[in-house]
Amino acid sequence: MASLAAARLFTRRFHLSPRRSALSRFNMPAMSPTMSEGGIAAWKKKEGEAFATGDVLLEIETDKATIDVEAQDDGILAKIIAQDGAKGVQVGVPIAILAEEGDDLSGAAEFASQAVSESTSAGKSEKAPEPSKPATPEPPRPEPSGPQVDSKPELPTGDRIFASPIAKKIALERGIPLAQIKGSGPSGRIIRVDVENYKSAPAPTTTVLPAAADYVDTPISNMRRTIGSRLTQSKQELPHYYLTVNVNMDKVLKLREVFNKTLTEKDKSAKLSVNDFIVKAVACALSDVPEANSAWLGEVIRTYKKADICVAVATPTGLITPIVKDAGSKGLATISAETKALAKKARDGKLQPAEYQGGTFTISNLGMYGVEHFTAIINPPQSCILAVGATQPTLVPAPEEERGFKTVQIMKVTLSSDHRTVDGAVGARWLAAFKGYLENPLTFML
Repeated sequence: MASLAAARLFTRRFHLSPRRSALSRFNMPAMSPTMSEGGIAAWKKKEGEAFATGDVLLEIETDKATIDVEAQDDGILAKIIAQDGAKGVQVGVPIAILAEEGDDLSGAAEFASQAVSESTSAGKSEKAPEPSKPATPEPPRPEPSGPQVDSKPELPTGDRIFASPIAKKIALERGIPLAQIKGSGPSGRIIRVDVENYKSAPAPTTTVLPAAADYVDTPISNMRRTIGSRLTQSKQELPHYYLTVNVNMDKVLKLREVFNKTLTEKDKSAKLSVNDFIVKAVACALSDVPEANSAWLGEVIRTYKKADICVAVATPTGLITPIVKDAGSKGLATISAETKALAKKARDGKLQPAEYQGGTFTISNLGMYGVEHFTAIINPPQSCILAVGATQPTLVPAPEEERGFKTVQIMKVTLSSDHRTVDGAVGARWLAAFKGYLENPLTFML
C-alpha cells in the first residue's frame, strides 16, 4: 500500500514533456512608408546567440541611410536566411528565424527552408502566368523575288568580258567587278540591269577579341538607384524655371567674424558658417512669402506654416538631405549646431528616417568647392530648391568713391521653382526677400 502511494506521489511531482519548438519568422521590416526593398548591411548577432529587448539585431541599408533594427522582445537568433551584404531584399520576405529561451533549435534550418519556399510560392501566385496560346503554324515564307547572286567563280585573268558601255560605266562608278556578274543579254552579254541588280556576297565576319578592360564597374546601391529615379522623375515631370540674383555678402561676413570671435571665447569648436546665415535667411523669406513654402500633392497645393529646411550633404554613397526643422524659430548658433550634427550622422550613415524624410524647402550649396553658379533639381513634392554659389570679390560701380568703383563680396544664388505651385512673380518676390535679409543680416535679430 505504501509503495503504491509513493508511486502516485512520484508521478504527480515528476513528468516528461516534449522539447518546445516555437520558432517564428523574422521578416524584412519596412523602415519607411515608401520602402519596398532594402539590403542587409550587417547582422549584429550570430546564429544561436541570445538577445534582449533593445539590442541591435542587424543594420538595414535603405535608399537613404543605414538603420539599426532593435529587438522588440527577448529571444534567440536561431537561423540567418539573408546574409550580410544581401541586396534587393523585398519587404515582408523572411530574413531570419527567431526562437525563445528553451526552444529546440534543431529544426531551425528546415523551418527556414520552408519559410523561404512559402514566400517564393506566394510571390509567384501574385503574378500567375497567362495561359499559353496554341501554337499556329507559320505561313510559308515567299521565295525572294530579287535577283540571285551568282556564285560562279571569277573568270580567269585575261579572258574577255562582254558588257555594254553603260553597264561598264555603272560598274566602274560603283566599284562592282564585272567578272562576278552573270550577263542576261545576248550570248551572256552584261547589260545595265545586270549591274544595277547586282548584290555582293556578304563579307566574312571576323571575331575581334575585346581589349583588356580599362574601366571599373561599381554596383548601384539602393541609395544611388533611388537618387537616380527620383531626380529623373523630377526633371521630366516638373516644369522647372530658374531665377538668379547676386547678393552682397559684405555685412554677413563682417557679422560672422564678430559672432565667431565671441563664440570661440566660450567654445573653440563653436563656429558659424555662411551656410548657417543662408538657412536662417531662407526661413525668414519663406515666412514673408509662404507660397514658396508649398508642395504639389496632385489634387491640392499644400502650404506649410513652418520652414523645415533640407540641407544637401554629400556622402560616400550619394546625396542626402537632412532637415533643420522649424528653422525660423531657431537662432544662428542652434542652426549651426544642428546642421553640423546632422551632417556628421549623414556621412556616417546613421540618420534616422525622421531626420531626412519630409522637409519643405531645400538648399544645395557648392560654394565651398569654388562653384560660382549652377542650377539644382527640385526635390518633389517640394516646390523650390536654392542653388548657392561661391562668394567672390567683384568690382561694382561706386560714385561715392574717389575711384568710382569698389570691391564687394558677391554670392550668386539661383532659385529653381515648380511653375505649377510658384509663379514667376512669386519666385521673384521670394528672392528679393531672401536677398534683403542677407544684405541686412541684423534683421535676423528683430
